[in-house]
Amino acid sequence: MAKLDDLKQKIDRQTERIKKAEQERQTLLGQTIYIGTLGLLLVLPVVGGAYLGHWLDSMMAGYSIRWTMSLILLGVFVGAFNVYLFIRE
Repeated sequence: MAKLDDLKQKIDRQTERIKKAEQERQTLLGQTIYIGTLGLLLVLPVVGGAYLGHWLDSMMAGYSIRWTMSLILLGVFVGAFNVYLFIRE
């Protein structure tokens, strides 16, 4: 009788785990939103750095892309750090 009770308990635990997994399963829309958020976290600092760098370069006399390139690279690092922090949560 003890073996039968142990088997019943194991089956009940597995059934509960399966039900819980089905309830927590992400939908395609949820995954798409998650990937889109990651993309924005990476791209927005890069684009912001490019615009700010271009504006700073246009304020200087002569042709220069020094600020633009520097701030694009800074944007890549900031964006990668944002993605890392978002995934870590």
